[in-house]
Amino acid sequence: GVVAVARTEAQLKETAALDPAGRVIPLPADVADLDHADQLIASARGATGGPLDGIVHAAGTQYRAAAAAVPVAAWRDLMAIHLDAPFFLSTALHRDQLRDGRPGTHVFIGSLTSARGIANIAPYAAAKSALLGVIRTLAVEWAASGTRVNGIAPGYFRTELTADLFADPDRAAWVLDRVPMGRLGDPADLAGAVVFLLSPASGYITGQLLPVDGGWLAG
Repeated sequence: GVVAVARTEAQLKETAALDPAGRVIPLPADVADLDHADQLIASARGATGGPLDGIVHAAGTQYRAAAAAVPVAAWRDLMAIHLDAPFFLSTALHRDQLRDGRPGTHVFIGSLTSARGIANIAPYAAAKSALLGVIRTLAVEWAASGTRVNGIAPGYFRTELTADLFADPDRAAWVLDRVPMGRLGDPADLAGAVVFLLSPASGYITGQLLPVDGGWLAG
């Protein structure tokens, strides 16, 4: 089964509904509660009744403002969700996997802002760029144990985090003009990349950030 973690029951029900086969196991928790990272991993393990093979870090939030207008609270919130939580949850899981003597696969959701500057999202870009350093470092540190660590860099997707962006017709047109495939990404477009990086098909790949961007970086 797949353990889905979210703060609200509504989010968990929405995620579980995506799999009619009922393989999604809902687990309400706050991934930003770093003092209980080991406990969250233990709870996820208990929910599946066995060892955990991998993890996908998909929690996210956004704050759009000119850099000079970003408050300290917003900066810290973005760092907590996009950098601190993934790091400490993965290290907690790695300790658990080492106790089992089995390798794991860790997939982080990164960002194209690690490669290109985009205005008005400085906290997000800083957190995601730091996360790329985490991906590479963990990949090198954990390779000897057989554990692989990679990331996915989505392009422009229509999600809750971009709703305000695409509510502006001029901004939406600017984005689409720069995507060679001529459309926004759909969350389903990420599924193949996630499955690939979690599976043995990517068994000799680690420390990489895979763009899923409709050609945005290439354009």
